[in-house]
Amino acid sequence: MSTATESTAATAGLRGVVAAQSAIGDANGEEGKLIYQGYDIHDLAEHSTFEEVVFLLWNGRLPKQDELDELTKRIRANYKVPGEIIAGMKYMPKDADPMDVLRTCVSALDFYDKDGHGTDRESAMSSAVKITGQIGTIGAAWDRIRNGKDPVSPDPSLNIAENFLYMLRGEKADADEARMFDIALILHADHELNASTFTTRVVAGTLADMYGCVTAGIAALAGPLHGGANTAVMKMLIEIDDPAKIDTWLDDALASKRKIMGIGHAVYKTEDPRATWLRKFSKQMAEKKGESKWFDMSQKIEKLMLEKKGMHPNVDFYSASTYYLMGIPLDLYTPIFAVSRISGWTGHILEQYANNKLIRPRAEYIGKRDQKYVAIGER
Repeated sequence: MSTATESTAATAGLRGVVAAQSAIGDANGEEGKLIYQGYDIHDLAEHSTFEEVVFLLWNGRLPKQDELDELTKRIRANYKVPGEIIAGMKYMPKDADPMDVLRTCVSALDFYDKDGHGTDRESAMSSAVKITGQIGTIGAAWDRIRNGKDPVSPDPSLNIAENFLYMLRGEKADADEARMFDIALILHADHELNASTFTTRVVAGTLADMYGCVTAGIAALAGPLHGGANTAVMKMLIEIDDPAKIDTWLDDALASKRKIMGIGHAVYKTEDPRATWLRKFSKQMAEKKGESKWFDMSQKIEKLMLEKKGMHPNVDFYSASTYYLMGIPLDLYTPIFAVSRISGWTGHILEQYANNKLIRPRAEYIGKRDQKYVAIGER
């Protein structure tokens, strides 16, 4: 029989423990496959759009054209954030972390949704549409506000990817960058019961409202062991700076047991299928901008880590240089993750509401027993 210590170690971090049944997504770590509602991520990245994936995650099937048009229309009608939210952002400290701002503002959106506390399908779906439309507006507005600029009003003629880049830059992205960014949103949309998604389901299990569930998910994503890895990858590349220094830097890092960000994954034992696409985008952006250093460095690190440790890059590794060459500030990488993952979060929340049971696991107690109270003067 296993000891309590062995039992606890085996399930540390709930690794391998099935905590819910879901039809939304499946990450097969052994085969390096990711599916959304039965569709392979490569098929969706090649042919779909982020809005179509949103419909898929929420409804379990791909939409017909009129259904996609209707959802797109509803989301775009909700791009605009209440003026009071924008006004409040102008009073926030300009050095506030964008994820803290996002968490605070998404929570506050609840004040302006009269049906925001409904957990029935219709009310929850309405709130999901609103948050999906508004979360990117908040992220882009904050970057402009903190830099002393006025927010750019959203353009309802643009899709979510195009609109985010437009609000961030003040000018429309070209078709190539917009499509790359749209696919990046598809790739980050869902990843089974990752930490933030599990958090949203735990909160939804109490029948808390959609805004509260998403706020909790944002808080979980903000933790450095979940979101933020691609920002750390880019900081690593900037720290090394010179491809000629990679061998020495990496040897020193491994000798000191430093974690190489963007390499390895808790689920995938082979290449993360999302990294396949982002490697291609990193190369395309390098060629487009005439700046190959970051891609070349990334490739060399990938090659050495595979040789030395047998570890593959994950979704964060090449998204770092892709976003960097798009001119996106490093601390917006995780908010962008949220702009995408809102689709998966809300899909899981809707699924939880539909067949809800309070999530209340047990902890294996490993503390002392039979302690006797001793008066304070005798301790």
